[in-house]
Amino acid sequence: MSEASLDLDDFGDLIERPSARVRREAEARRTRTGLTPRSLGRLDELGLWLAAAQSSVPVTPVAAPKLVLFAGDHGIAGLDVSARPAGTAQTLVRAVLDGTGPAAVLARRAGVPLRIVDMSLDCAPDQLPAEVTRYRVRRGSGRLDIEDALTDEEAERAFRAGMAVADEEADAGTDLLLLGDLSVGGTTAAGVLIAALCGTDASVVTGRGGVRIDDLTWMRKCAAIRDGLRRARPVLGDQLRLLAAVGGADLAAMTGFLLQAAVRRTPVILDGVVSAACALLGQRIAFRAPDWWLAGHAAAGEPGQAKALDRMTIEPLLDQGLSVGEGVGALLALPLVQSAAALAAELPELPSPDAEEAPATTAATDAT
Repeated sequence: MSEASLDLDDFGDLIERPSARVRREAEARRTRTGLTPRSLGRLDELGLWLAAAQSSVPVTPVAAPKLVLFAGDHGIAGLDVSARPAGTAQTLVRAVLDGTGPAAVLARRAGVPLRIVDMSLDCAPDQLPAEVTRYRVRRGSGRLDIEDALTDEEAERAFRAGMAVADEEADAGTDLLLLGDLSVGGTTAAGVLIAALCGTDASVVTGRGGVRIDDLTWMRKCAAIRDGLRRARPVLGDQLRLLAAVGGADLAAMTGFLLQAAVRRTPVILDGVVSAACALLGQRIAFRAPDWWLAGHAAAGEPGQAKALDRMTIEPLLDQGLSVGEGVGALLALPLVQSAAALAAELPELPSPDAEEAPATTAATDAT
């Protein structure tokens, strides 16, 4: 894609579906293992999906997964729509960097490297490592109910940053990406995007957030999403403008990341409602892109995520009642995907009947 101009329509041409031919070859190999059809449940389907994505039969085991977390603060959090105070996403980032956050603990346990990409945290850049703040677009996003979250130029910069991160990971040999967010107010922005793209009312998509909110806070959040919807609907036909109006830098970057990962034929496990919203917008840009994505889990108390996944016909791998974000659900789903890859790669094929009869036929010929 040209550096001079960003034309989102190009993604429709650049993104191809995982190979249907290789999937058929993988199905034939699975039949030759002698196991009862569908006896491995979702693991069978995951193995076929991986074969098609990798264009490889047998499947190559997943050896280099990576968790990427996009971070940002949202101005809408100033309306007390979140259980966390506005502008405090840096505390989530710091916990992950210090190894004490849930994502850091699980990633360490699974041996998965993680990367944090600050797009719009509301703190001075020198408070965090340079590799974290390298792609920052601005300090905090605007209040989406009354103003644009980003300028058009900032939205494009953030989108391109996500694309660049996907390219860097693909070039580094990452074979499976896990996508999550570290944000305060991000689920409100996600709710606006999902409601706008699905044509639903704010109340249908308003969830309780990573730290569950009370009824009064939920009503404020619902009102904020309703007001954001009024600003989102007129720009639905222009996805970058939509991200600028009601998305935010982290969501814009995640959308670019997902689409470029699909261009690079690198599969992604989505986490919660924020990544689902970005994926839904990615589907609007390139309808084949969701074929490269899995949903790690069903987020508890987030009806917007269920709405988005249903629209993309993606079924979550797990339902453990999780409401925490940070890529935790994607990390918990990773062993399932790795197990499916191992089975598809290592289950031996039974010898064909012709191969078993050949030695006997040869022996009879020699005796004659």
